[in-house]
Amino acid sequence: MHKLKAIIVDDEENAASRLTDLVEKKCHENIRLAGSFHSVDDGVAAIKSIRPQLVFLDVQIREQTGFDLLQKLPNKHFDVIFVTAFEKYAVQAFKFSAIDYLLKPVDPDDLVQAVEKIVSKKPPTNLFDRFQTLLENVDQLKQYTPPRKIVVPTISGFELLPVIDILRCQSDINYTTIFLQGGQKLVVAKTLKEFEELLSEFNFFRIHNSHLVNLAYIKSYHKGKGGSVVLTDGKELGVSQRRKDAFLERMAAL
Repeated sequence: MHKLKAIIVDDEENAASRLTDLVEKKCHENIRLAGSFHSVDDGVAAIKSIRPQLVFLDVQIREQTGFDLLQKLPNKHFDVIFVTAFEKYAVQAFKFSAIDYLLKPVDPDDLVQAVEKIVSKKPPTNLFDRFQTLLENVDQLKQYTPPRKIVVPTISGFELLPVIDILRCQSDINYTTIFLQGGQKLVVAKTLKEFEELLSEFNFFRIHNSHLVNLAYIKSYHKGKGGSVVLTDGKELGVSQRRKDAFLERMAAL
């Protein structure tokens, strides 16, 4: 089996050593570690000389960040798994940008899952758009404003969608259909629950097991057992009875 060549960039030598041990014990069939590096400059030099396919990248590296490292590399033909002790806002940014991450202290099962996701997908392409989206979203969340874009995987690669353009998401078992302004829609291999976790803090509400809606696009609400909402595109959707009270409270707070 072909192994991915990987490096670790982390200024904490103990953390890098622990991650090295975990990778060698849990991921040795898929990963060949080519070294660990403890500064942004050393990491940049290592990426240019070793040309890894995967980089385990610490977020805070002394006075700099993993984002500083990425900005020093014009061509990013490698995958990245961020390793972070960052606050919730940064984790949210990773999710919005479809960038893999591990929380410190690294859980072995989370490591295996993240590596398997990298191994099972197509060879890495230039990740500039995704990294740029991540940087923008980190900046936005630091200012306590919703991220501007979300990255969603598609059959052919991925799409960058402005959050403001998403009207609603509809469940189809293990897939979700995203309905956008202008009538466009995308089918994504993620569950509605994943989108609910991602978007619920940003003006989206799950009114039904099958429907997650952007509250900004609700035109009207009609009373009933659970009632129903009409969106600005004319679509009418039922509100489940058990979610009705929470939905009305959320609408009243807008």
